[in-house]
Amino acid sequence: MGENMDKLYKVPMTWESSRNAKTGSWRSSRPIIDIDNCIKCYICWKFCPDMAIILVEGEYPRINYDYCKGCGICANQCPKKCIEMEREAKK
Repeated sequence: MGENMDKLYKVPMTWESSRNAKTGSWRSSRPIIDIDNCIKCYICWKFCPDMAIILVEGEYPRINYDYCKGCGICANQCPKKCIEMEREAKK
């Protein structure tokens, strides 16, 4: 193994799929979709970096909070501004 690969293995990282690494437990804000104003454009899904937005044909988008990190990109990209970031309740 080369010198660069030796350094790489010393950096903390996971070799698992992100589907096995639930990240929602450290989120500080959660997106809430106002379905009364949602136009089902699915732009939130397109821009979500964690693939935490679930699409089912004919339904409104849903958030999988096990994988949502609360970054707020979905709320910022929503053209109808129907996604609000809500402070996560303290446990």
